[in-house]
Amino acid sequence: MDLFFYEYGLFLAKTITISLVIVFVVVILAANAMRQRHHGKQEGNIVVTNLNDEMDRMKDDLRCEIIDEALLKAEAKAEKQQDKVERKARKKQAVSQDDEGKKRVFVLSFDGDARASAVEELRHCISGVIAVARPEKDEVLLKLESPGGMVHAYGLAASQLTRLRNAKLRLTIAVDLVAASGGYMMACVADRLIAAPFAYVGSIGVLVQLPNVHRLLKDNKIDYEMITAGEYKRTLTTFGENTDKDREKVQEEVDEMHDLFKAHIAHYRPQIDISKVATGEVWTGQQALELGLVDAIDVSDEWICSRLDEHDVFGVSWEYKKRLGEKISTLLEAGLSRAIDRVSFGWLQRAEKEKFFS
Repeated sequence: MDLFFYEYGLFLAKTITISLVIVFVVVILAANAMRQRHHGKQEGNIVVTNLNDEMDRMKDDLRCEIIDEALLKAEAKAEKQQDKVERKARKKQAVSQDDEGKKRVFVLSFDGDARASAVEELRHCISGVIAVARPEKDEVLLKLESPGGMVHAYGLAASQLTRLRNAKLRLTIAVDLVAASGGYMMACVADRLIAAPFAYVGSIGVLVQLPNVHRLLKDNKIDYEMITAGEYKRTLTTFGENTDKDREKVQEEVDEMHDLFKAHIAHYRPQIDISKVATGEVWTGQQALELGLVDAIDVSDEWICSRLDEHDVFGVSWEYKKRLGEKISTLLEAGLSRAIDRVSFGWLQRAEKEKFFS
């Protein structure tokens, strides 16, 4: 009987999991369709986080837990007196508004996909930063993560970053996990490029790949017709018969794009032996340092912490105003994801432990 209930429970868990997955996919598709329908029409705003204050709150929370209450009161009193002295000193300083205050650091993030779709948010943040930053005084850190994707999309993202350099703002880019292919196309624009020791960097190459089902259609006596004007309007296709001439043309285009990619990197990092690194290979951060692909081994958190004492550090992001339907779909996505995790992993894990009976 125990075995029967075990088998029945396992069947029920699988059924529920499959049902949740189907609902999950439908919700995601509906949400994506809604986002695409409103793409370009959405209103949004820049969100600014004072990272100095955030760090101070973290330190205060920790101190409250580990330091004696009487000592905390004494420290708070001393800090209050010190703040009063510093405020008086600032009033006496009487500097111009342009020179007032510490240097600023603006921290941006880019989480790239195949289409570099985050470039929309990035360009808003860059425009905002350029509008308020002080040239040759303030600087920008971009936390970049991307495995690459469409060349034209990442070319635009790299061009957005050049706006910061053109505005005479020092740009540091930090790669904690991966900046490959189009990701490295963006990363190399930096005045200084840092990477974690085990981050993936490189993949300076271009590829084109697509399935071809022409033989399958031919075997089933299905014709595929395509009418074009222009000798190379279409070369390799998914449904038509591809010829050696088509392949040669696409190879020529891929080589041309690779040459543009290499020229772009050579422009921003002339110290690199481009013939050695433009092989499509990926390197760890430490290897990339030896090849000149990055300037230092570091992580973004350490870089930010090193600036907090002498700089005002601000996290800058762009937030779209979500419509009610999008908010509901986001909540459904999150809820279904948690439900699937609980059912498929939690229950099956328990079942795995109980599958032996005595």
